[in-house]
Amino acid sequence: MRLKALCPPRPLVLGLIGAFLFAVSAVGVAQDVHDDGSQAPVDLVVVMKANRVLYLYADGEMVDQFPIALGKNPIGTKRQRGDNRTPEGLYRLDWRNPDSIFHRSIHVSYPNEQDRAQAEARGVDPGDLIMIHGQPDYDDREREGDWTNGCIAVSNEAINEIWDRVSDGTRIHIYP
Repeated sequence: MRLKALCPPRPLVLGLIGAFLFAVSAVGVAQDVHDDGSQAPVDLVVVMKANRVLYLYADGEMVDQFPIALGKNPIGTKRQRGDNRTPEGLYRLDWRNPDSIFHRSIHVSYPNEQDRAQAEARGVDPGDLIMIHGQPDYDDREREGDWTNGCIAVSNEAINEIWDRVSDGTRIHIYP
């Protein structure tokens, strides 16, 4: 008996997988919009540093995603001021700056108690002012690659969307 005869044709399998993925993504977007046309409030922001993606979640469903740039030294968590790393861990988005030199910016509550204790044990300053922000207002070029001093950078269109969807106090989980 030939096994080849028992397997469906590869184009059929790939087509079914593609149709499934399209249907799943369409359902996720549909759940993001309420009957009155408003969007569900975002209650969690997830950053996947390795993938360079920021995700917005509402009620456990991923509702949007944006490409990101990180600190110039992106591997590993932030340990001290000036290391150009983006922190990893669970934080809050706790205040915003509409007059930022990076279009708009939303503050990440780094350093938390654990970050401060670890920095103190090493005898270093943990740093601060980690933000999610747009592109520099002083330069019309959109930056490429990892270019921040530890912040999470997105396009200006993305920061406008994030700004409108995320409230102060929203949790942000930054993964390696």
